[in-house]
Order: sequence, then structure tokens, then C-alpha cells
Amino acid sequence: MIFKVFYQDTIDEVPVREKTKTLYIEAESERDVRRKLQDRHINIEYIQPLEGAYLAYEQQNPDFHVLEIEQ
Repeated sequence: MIFKVFYQDTIDEVPVREKTKTLYIEAESERDVRRKLQDRHINIEYIQPLEGAYLAYEQQNPDFHVLEIEQ
């Protein structure tokens, strides 16, 4: 399944909406997403599963690139 992850670059600062970034990752579950990203030291705000029409919509975005992290 593909997940959209909303995150901040730094763990030490209070999250600010204008600094929120997104990435896409393939994983089994939200727990698996967190496990795969644990070494990146980012502040994960929200993890959204994408499927069906939501996934099709996101795939139209030119910035849509799925991270493939094996663990």
C-alpha cells in the first residue's frame, strides 16, 4: 500500500504548517512506515493511506515519487 507522510525536517522545533513537507512511501502499515523512516530523524505529523481515487489523484501530481526503502 502507498502512504502519504506529512512531516517536518526537524524534530527539535514546534511544527509550523508552512514548513510541512510530504513524501510517499510503500509499506504494509502505518507502523511499517514509521519503522522505515526512523533513521531519517524527521518529525512525522500524519500518515495517510492512499488507495482508489485518492491514489489516482496523487499520481497526477508531477512531484509524485514513491520511496522504496527495504528493511
